[in-house]
Amino acid sequence: MADKPTKGLADVVAASTALSDIDGKAGRLFYRGYDIHDLAGRTTFEETAHLLQRGKLPTRAELAAYIDELHDGRALGALVSHNIPEIASKQKPMEALRSLVSLAGADDPDKDSIAPDANLRKAARLTAQQPLLVAQYHAARTGKDAPPEPDPSLSIAGNFLLQVTGRVPSRREAELFDTCLVLHADHTMNASTFAARVCAATLSDMHSAIVAAIGTLKGPLHGGANEQVMKTLESISPGNVAQAVREKLDAHEKIMGFGHRVYKTEDPRATHLRRMSAELAESTGDDTYYRMSKEMEEVVFETKGLYPNVDFYAASVYHYLGIPTDLFTPVFSISRMSGWTAHVIEQHADNRLIRPDSEYIGERDQKWKPIDER
Repeated sequence: MADKPTKGLADVVAASTALSDIDGKAGRLFYRGYDIHDLAGRTTFEETAHLLQRGKLPTRAELAAYIDELHDGRALGALVSHNIPEIASKQKPMEALRSLVSLAGADDPDKDSIAPDANLRKAARLTAQQPLLVAQYHAARTGKDAPPEPDPSLSIAGNFLLQVTGRVPSRREAELFDTCLVLHADHTMNASTFAARVCAATLSDMHSAIVAAIGTLKGPLHGGANEQVMKTLESISPGNVAQAVREKLDAHEKIMGFGHRVYKTEDPRATHLRRMSAELAESTGDDTYYRMSKEMEEVVFETKGLYPNVDFYAASVYHYLGIPTDLFTPVFSISRMSGWTAHVIEQHADNRLIRPDSEYIGERDQKWKPIDER
């Protein structure tokens, strides 16, 4: 008798990759062999995107050339620009991004090619355009014609904070948000990455694969946890955290931001985000949400033995940086665009159609009857 299928494809190896790796028992994450603890706070998001998409950490000259390419590819095409106001009036953030990335594909000069060079150019454009799409969407839905113009002296992280909050971020704020983007850049065969690779494996184009990834990230079991963490914090009185958490757990309600399907110890990304939340709490003079998060972490661990994951402290970090709560998942997509596009490049470079089997559990040997006899 054949083995029963693994529910949810847990522990099934679906592809070979050189992009990222996880040691769940030790709580370690690697990008192309580099430990995330060595990259976070030391390597910029632009360097990390270059590492994932082009296979190596860049030299100064290579980084300068890549940043120039990002700047040149940032401008949005006519079709996507024209449609942002109407989409912003009718769609929620992740729905809007799904639509806008699809339209951006029609504007892309390499839209009809999946050749290696074309894929590299599209990966850079998508990485450069995603933060602008989020900012343009946010401006349109709040009644503004456009966000502030990007500042060529700022990084992707700095410009996003400028365009969404309307003020030039401090150097430290930009650095911390840049680290957030590095921490979220890739994470092996998660649901959205798998969706992108399945699409790419049909030899579909990169924009189509990214739309598949965004549609997958939109689901609350994948993206959106950091937004739910913030909503939970906002719904609890600062002096009632322990009781509120225990009541939720006693009612068998899930506390978002805890536990991970892969990590058996603390998510290494959470280690950095906790420290960043504490720093921002001190610098803003309001440690309410950091203190609440720490207390919630202690209660959940004491009660359930669960560690926080990447989403938990990301919520308070983004809040302290002035990012609207319903843009937390779109921010995830800004970062993960570097990883998604790298996976599409990798899939196209050594492709085989991804076509798993299934176990049939329906009726057998049914006998057909004419419609009047049914």
